Amino acid sequence: MKRYRDLIVWQKGVDMVVGIYDVTRLLPDEEKWGLVSQMRRCAISIPSNIAEGYGRGATRDYSRFLKIAAGSCNELETQLEICALPRF
Repeated sequence: MKRYRDLIVWQKGVDMVVGIYDVTRLLPDEEKWGLVSQMRRCAISIPSNIAEGYGRGATRDYSRFLKIAAGSCNELETQLEICALPRF
């Protein structure tokens, strides 16, 4: 594999960003600078960290960036659960 774009996980991460943008458009306007912004930045960081780690060329660096991306996945999952609360 020569490019991070060939990684299935990166491709799915980019698809997820598109989905998060779609979902956050449905949230109330009052969340535009709160939850919406946080969720979008979090989603974007996932494929971004995968790409950055891959580009470092060292297994140790790549592993570290994958852990950061996994942490962002957990963060985003929590934010999606918050969106499912009755106030939304």
